[in-house]
Amino acid sequence: MNRIDRLYALAEELRAAGPRGRTARQLAARFEVSVRTIERDLSALGQAGVPLATKQGRTGGYSVDRAMSLPPLNFTPREAMAVAVALSRSAHVLFARDSRTALQKIVAAMPQRDLDEARTAAAKVRLLVQPAPDPDGEIAEQIWRAVRDNQVLRVQYTDVGGVETVREIEPQHVVVGPNGSYLTAWCHLRQEDRVFRMDRITKAERTATLPLRPPAPDELHVDGYETKLPAAALRPEDLFPTPT
Repeated sequence: MNRIDRLYALAEELRAAGPRGRTARQLAARFEVSVRTIERDLSALGQAGVPLATKQGRTGGYSVDRAMSLPPLNFTPREAMAVAVALSRSAHVLFARDSRTALQKIVAAMPQRDLDEARTAAAKVRLLVQPAPDPDGEIAEQIWRAVRDNQVLRVQYTDVGGVETVREIEPQHVVVGPNGSYLTAWCHLRQEDRVFRMDRITKAERTATLPLRPPAPDELHVDGYETKLPAAALRPEDLFPTPT
């Protein structure tokens, strides 16, 4: 996270915390930086006009007015509950932190009465989620960056028989399913498209090798499953076309 993103996230974290606020030590742990860095960031926010308040003592800390920089949109209780249900369906290590901050921004923007209604409604919903092995967080992030940037990875992979190989692959898609997460890729060793269980990738590093294969098509067919594309949710004009 660069400093500009952290400053914005810091303001949102404090606004969401309400009157209780957060200590510099709590904020440092949350953003994985030093207390000194947090104190410099808070000073920068104050100089930029963010209405910070400080409370001394054992329960003291920093807080900010919840009404500060209220986004120009709001969520109905049903909309907020729908987003919470959708995000709760996948606690994948790649998206867990971003899911948390997304919900935090939604909650911070809602009037208290609507928030209470959303929480009451959400308490009536139960999700059945089949436990699945998560990949290592750092390895998953390295894989994701290679997928995003179309870069070749050198991975150490252990197959179902316990045989370990080192190979170069060209990542195509991260596939999140009910039984775990997978990576589709062109394998230089096998010279064909392969599917790798992400929790069996024990090491991953980007290489200087240029990709040899063209980008993979958007379609992904797996027997017995329906493939959904999250990108569609970011194009509401396609989901809800304007009537002609």
